Amino acid sequence: MTELLMGWNELIFVFALFFLSHIIPVRPTIREWLIRHIGKALYLAAYSVLSIFLFVWLIVAVGRAPYLPLWPFAPWQLWIPNVAMPFVCLLLAFGMAVPNPLSIASRNDESFDPDHPGIAGVTRHPVLWAAALWAIAHIVPNGDLAHVLLFGLFSAFSIVGMRAIDARNQRALGAANWRRLSHRTSQVPLAALVGRRRRPSLSKNNLFRLIAAVGLYAGLLALHQPVIGVSPLPPL
Repeated sequence: MTELLMGWNELIFVFALFFLSHIIPVRPTIREWLIRHIGKALYLAAYSVLSIFLFVWLIVAVGRAPYLPLWPFAPWQLWIPNVAMPFVCLLLAFGMAVPNPLSIASRNDESFDPDHPGIAGVTRHPVLWAAALWAIAHIVPNGDLAHVLLFGLFSAFSIVGMRAIDARNQRALGAANWRRLSHRTSQVPLAALVGRRRRPSLSKNNLFRLIAAVGLYAGLLALHQPVIGVSPLPPL
């Protein structure tokens, strides 16, 4: 029993580091202090490198944790992430580095048009929804305790993060400015479109991002087995 408990030490430690690294440095007072002392570019670069390093370590720690099965694997379960991942790639391709002062992984610049919000009209938090969808879809074919903890906590962290970011932005922007910026957006994907608060539009930039999403999906399929060690393809 002692050896079994000790086998979880690394995973617990890395989990704590990962989540603290996504809570403490982004606190407004701490973030502003760091940017003031090291500059915004260095802050963003250091934060990105730290996040990637801890994420990789977390994946390794999950593989080292004791294997405690919760449900048996069945080949059909591989269809769940294969159906979900194209949407994950679309959310990432359309959500990264775009004008969107309402969420993360975007350019918080003055070019954001609240009447034509782009991907924010589908959801204010495309990158966080991509993380949540990735995590939830991967729970099904990974029915052991370590992987369920990994993907379950990632999905919960992403969903809670959306609510926290919305609450923080409402306080920072004020009620009137928040309504002006978010009136054609929604936290729940497609809610603004269903409610006809926003209509989609096509552009050359959208075509480029669509191609990027296809390339990302193809790359993930090709690299999954060499990097993770397991083929992601379901049986036909």
